[in-house]
Amino acid sequence: MAKQSSMKVLQITRKEQFEFITMLVPEPEDREVRIKRLGIVTCNAYDLNIYQGKPYPNINGTLTFPYPPGGPGHEWVGMVDKLGPGVTQLAIGDWVCLPGGRGEGRGMYPMGYAPYSVCHETCLIKVPAGMDIAKLAPFEMATCMAANIIDLKAMKAIEGKRVAVMGLGPAGLIGAQMLKAEGAAEVIGMDIDEGRRGYAVSSGLVNQSIDPLGDDGKNLPLRPSTPIDTGIDCAGRPAAIEYLMDHTKDIVSFFAVQLGPFEFKGGTMERHEGLNLRRHPGRNFECGEYTVEVIANGKIDLSLVISHKMRLEDYDKAMKLIKSHQALKVLFTFDERDW
Repeated sequence: MAKQSSMKVLQITRKEQFEFITMLVPEPEDREVRIKRLGIVTCNAYDLNIYQGKPYPNINGTLTFPYPPGGPGHEWVGMVDKLGPGVTQLAIGDWVCLPGGRGEGRGMYPMGYAPYSVCHETCLIKVPAGMDIAKLAPFEMATCMAANIIDLKAMKAIEGKRVAVMGLGPAGLIGAQMLKAEGAAEVIGMDIDEGRRGYAVSSGLVNQSIDPLGDDGKNLPLRPSTPIDTGIDCAGRPAAIEYLMDHTKDIVSFFAVQLGPFEFKGGTMERHEGLNLRRHPGRNFECGEYTVEVIANGKIDLSLVISHKMRLEDYDKAMKLIKSHQALKVLFTFDERDW
């Protein structure tokens, strides 16, 4: 139970500036629980865009500062600290994550970059208590990828197939693990960054890597002769998407938010005839349950997408590392200094 009545909450006040504001530790309302944050990781695209003053995920939308308290943090693991009236699904001491794709009520308040938040019980999912928090904090991103994996699995597009993952950032590394867990014959990682390719191979997350701009990428046969059956795009950039489509025989599944207008070069209909393009299917209850199962059974290790651990006071340093592609995800932890 919270012993303090107030807490320090991160708030982005303007472009590339943040401060800590003092807020009351929130009290749960009907069917809400209070969560003590154990750890939270960056959502790199979301955090960096907001920090740089750019709207996200609707890149054509508007952005107003100061940003909501605790935002945009949303990938975290916490422990239920207090129950509101009418709570039936959770108990004090349960470890929980926010999987997305479910829930009622007013949403989480404040957002994740705060020691405590309240949230409707239906928005949360129980995760294995006592596990290394680095293996749980990126849970929300994993549920996003689970939606792609569940969709492809239903189409029999993974087991025994050669599957390419375009973009070896955190999402791609999670996707590669899930593909292996589902019996892919081979997982091929694609990225123009040599460091990311090397990490994915040396960590055993992919069987081989390809640089789309290198000789290996240029020599990869085009469809229909390509050896790649299925592809997942985790880059979101038009050139990366087009390359993946040019070199995948059957199905391309889209995970990433598209970054910029997408205009094909000439002859696209002939080159891509028969290729099944799968938009992100969105998350549902099954995505969270699937993610809990593969984590609990040791089939994926989310800590492999965390490269740095620090405190929220160093949020600006984390953004610089992410902007310069020197970091995967950054994990922030909390202690008595945050009250």
